[in-house]
Amino acid sequence: MAITFSARSRAIEPFHVMALLARANELQAAGHDVIHLEIGEPDFTTAAPIVEAGQKALANGHTRYTAARGLPALREAIAGFYAQRYGLSIDPQRILVTPGGSGALLLASSLLVDPGKHWLLADPGYPCNRHFLRLVEGAAQLVPVGPESRYQLTPELIERHWDQDSVGALAASPANPTGTLLHKDELAALSSTLKARGGHLVVDEIYHGLTYGLDAPSVLEVDDEAFVLNSFSKYFGMTGWRLGWLVAPPEAVGELEKLAQNLYISAPSMAQHAALACFEPATLAILEERREEFRRRRDYLLPALRELGFGIAVEPEGAFYLYADISAFGGDAFAFCQHFIETEHVAFTPGIDFGRYQASHHVRFAYTQSVERLQQAVERIARGLKTWRP
Repeated sequence: MAITFSARSRAIEPFHVMALLARANELQAAGHDVIHLEIGEPDFTTAAPIVEAGQKALANGHTRYTAARGLPALREAIAGFYAQRYGLSIDPQRILVTPGGSGALLLASSLLVDPGKHWLLADPGYPCNRHFLRLVEGAAQLVPVGPESRYQLTPELIERHWDQDSVGALAASPANPTGTLLHKDELAALSSTLKARGGHLVVDEIYHGLTYGLDAPSVLEVDDEAFVLNSFSKYFGMTGWRLGWLVAPPEAVGELEKLAQNLYISAPSMAQHAALACFEPATLAILEERREEFRRRRDYLLPALRELGFGIAVEPEGAFYLYADISAFGGDAFAFCQHFIETEHVAFTPGIDFGRYQASHHVRFAYTQSVERLQQAVERIARGLKTWRP
């Protein structure tokens, strides 16, 4: 019997880079040296103090469900981190620990978006954001953004695109795929613009900690009523542990807890115990060394790609991505990526994974490899450009 899939399932697009990744893995299995610049995952393994804390938790039998909002000790530790890094006093009761940043996004979209309503999102942006909205029968109002706004939403763009079905906006700072961030005055302006329209502001702060030459401000510094999504995956390097958090206004916590109880019961208990080690001085010292390494990589790869002819109009201040215009070379971004996998065994991501606006002539590079590997990648790309035929 044929299975009839739901409309929502059919509307959610796959990651196009997965087809490229599958091919890259085939080539690697066949013995080719593939340089992976396509995946948004730090190449460092989880820092040793975190791993040791996780092993200790398992040995001590911490394998049962926790409260839906998460371990009280971890929520207190996250609140302490906000005090130490941002000078903010956040009540731990406002923090919900989630299965990854995705769990936080699932809670926020389920809470705030009714069927037929939408959030404004920057295009390009992280694709799962719009897909979660579709999952809850809402929608993403994609707002084309470019270098003129550093690929970020602005009050003017919100005013231009707001309509009767708009209920809020989701911004990302630093953003995937562009690495740009919102400064404190820009966050304040977005907040006041949305409040004037009765809308809410949700900010993805998942790449906080991975900024270069400055620290990204939290939206909570200018708007205590905003919703904040964060994760232990990027700065803290715990991708496979599946752990994140959501900071919400006090009046929303009860509803969010009810949703968490029903949607996933609780975040992984052993991961929560391991994450307690994230905020220890020794761990933070390791993470800050890794941040400096990412800065070194950006500072090498950015000028190297520009010299080859890639258009990178805005210097990214955070995350570990470069979003590059390939117009100078002609052709389609997906075919361009295919060419470099097949001929030079360098994998990077086509812009079509991040939205629609000018996506066909953009690609994203993740500098999640060592400087030495990035140098090899640049040499191969320079060679591959000579054989590229649009």
